Amino acid sequence: MKTSWYREPWAWFIFFLPCTAVVAGITTYFIANTNPDTLVIGDYYKKGKAINLEVGKVKMAQKLGMRFALQLKDNELIIKPTGIEKSFPLLNVTFFHPTLEDRDFYLALTQDGNGYFRHHFEQAVTGKWKLTISPFEGHWKIQDTISLPQSDFIDLIPNPIKAQ
Repeated sequence: MKTSWYREPWAWFIFFLPCTAVVAGITTYFIANTNPDTLVIGDYYKKGKAINLEVGKVKMAQKLGMRFALQLKDNELIIKPTGIEKSFPLLNVTFFHPTLEDRDFYLALTQDGNGYFRHHFEQAVTGKWKLTISPFEGHWKIQDTISLPQSDFIDLIPNPIKAQ
């Protein structure tokens, strides 16, 4: 007497392997399309050309002698110009998170009576950040990677190697 194929365990084992691959492929497809990687840039050529312009802004900051010191202590950010006699009506400060784009934020700061730029955060800002400082006109910029909080002042100087 011959048994039916569906009663054989080896038949189910052989069907199970391709079915598992199909389910895993469909799952991977849905995960990839519902959670896109925000670090991937669609038009990398234009971004590369823009980086060259940014390096020129960093070199301009070097030429002008721009230097700042930064401190973040007790949720208060203090940025003070060091060695610069010029005053700025507005300073653009941008914080870029290394992996999570939705945590990036921007501040437009004005000087207080001491010539310092201050901002008080409602929540603690911690971790590693890429910081960009530029004037209102945007003709120079300083860019650095920092870890926050910082109880001591750290120097921010234009460095074209870090801008790339």
